[in-house]
Amino acid sequence: MPRALLSVYDKTGIVEFATSLHELGWLLLSSGGTAAAISAAGVPVTDVAEITGLAPILDHRVVTLHPKIHGGILADRSNPEHVAEMEKYGIEGIDLVVVNLYPFSLKPGIELIDIGGPAMVRAAAKNFAHVGVVVDTADYSDVLEMISGDFFGVAERRRLAQKAFRITSAYDASISSWLADETSDHEDATVPPILTLVAERAEVLRYGENPHQTGARYRLPGVESWWDSATQLNGKEMSYLNVLDTEAAWQLVSRFDRPAAVVVKHANPCGVALAPTIFEAYSHAHGADPISAFGGIIAVNGEVNGETATEISKTFTEVVIAPSFTSDALEILCAKPSLRVFEAVAPFGSMAINVRSIDGGLLVQSVDEVDEPLDDFTVVTKRAPSADEWSSLLLAWQTVAATWSNAIVLAHGDTVVGIGGGQPNRIDAARLAIGRAGDHAAGSVAASDAFFPFGDTVSELAAAGVTAIFQPGGSVRDEESITAADTYGIAMVFTGSRHFRH
Repeated sequence: MPRALLSVYDKTGIVEFATSLHELGWLLLSSGGTAAAISAAGVPVTDVAEITGLAPILDHRVVTLHPKIHGGILADRSNPEHVAEMEKYGIEGIDLVVVNLYPFSLKPGIELIDIGGPAMVRAAAKNFAHVGVVVDTADYSDVLEMISGDFFGVAERRRLAQKAFRITSAYDASISSWLADETSDHEDATVPPILTLVAERAEVLRYGENPHQTGARYRLPGVESWWDSATQLNGKEMSYLNVLDTEAAWQLVSRFDRPAAVVVKHANPCGVALAPTIFEAYSHAHGADPISAFGGIIAVNGEVNGETATEISKTFTEVVIAPSFTSDALEILCAKPSLRVFEAVAPFGSMAINVRSIDGGLLVQSVDEVDEPLDDFTVVTKRAPSADEWSSLLLAWQTVAATWSNAIVLAHGDTVVGIGGGQPNRIDAARLAIGRAGDHAAGSVAASDAFFPFGDTVSELAAAGVTAIFQPGGSVRDEESITAADTYGIAMVFTGSRHFRH
């Protein structure tokens, strides 16, 4: 008679699974809460203690760690010496191990570090030639179908073993990360000597960056993400670029306390505005660069009503994301079957590191924080910015940090009017921003993601009518820029921090 050992934290479907195994002629072994649940359903089950001859000890820290359990799982039934040893020590084979682990990532702590569970999973996965292992409740029905159809062979067990090792690997990585957070200094926690990244696939995307590429979005176990709580209310499946652009738009718009709208294209903002209402904010953000907004992503940080939805629907858009939508807004937006509409909460700020791939490895860095206190900013010119200029400068500063480098952003009032990004030199970035701003450049303010290497960029901005500038400072020729700013009556502030983005 085949034997199955069941020991699960998540008891979803376990009684039904055990019942089906019993009806198929399997002998069931279990312990603790799992055994109690199966027994309460009237299904015969043998307690592990009857096999080992030992009751659980050390507050259940040791239950299944016994040769009669692990010998039954690990024995190579094709090896005569193994078979002889099993007979010698009275060990019976275990043919199926059903285990899911304590959810360490949800509630980390020493007592949630599962020892016996991973040991059984690894043992069964190692011996997939003879033993099946089930670590996911979603696999119960498939496994029962294979067992009842008598095609639960090596290939099927190997697939389950692969999944099992992925699960135990992720589990160990969660524990390692928790221990690092508890014991390491900040630098070690961000760039540890050994970095273990384990992620589970959350969704398969329509395609990657281009249609001939495959793509998927992955989630990090135990890390809160707004993606996991977001609801897609309409539209097609997401592509790689849709996810990338939506993330960029949602992160940026969520930085603002006032009603705000952001339009993003190719992971770069092309429209950003603050206003008393979401309708006004969107109208101003879109109006700043309507050509680039075509086919973009729209993010707003307040409820979308019918008036705003009507305005949005006038332009082809890939994604609209907001905290909420009125019923009439949804009726308008969902009339476009391809338009992806997302309702989401603000980002949790749970990104501890940025990771990018290089040939044969990864680049890892801490996340760029943009919310610097104003006390760290230094006015370096004779004139300080006015209150209105400060407000516009802060808007431009937040926006430039979200733009590909080299970047310069112009803002007029509460609207970003010109964005010049992704340029190999700073003066071209300034010219691009000025060109995008057009007549709105006069009276605007500018923010630069890095210092001005020469004074010529200040002169270029002054000629366009820019009245105030944020820049990090730090060039050996800072005095050139300061002198130029004073010459043109421009107020300039050194922020002391650079915000390159590549």
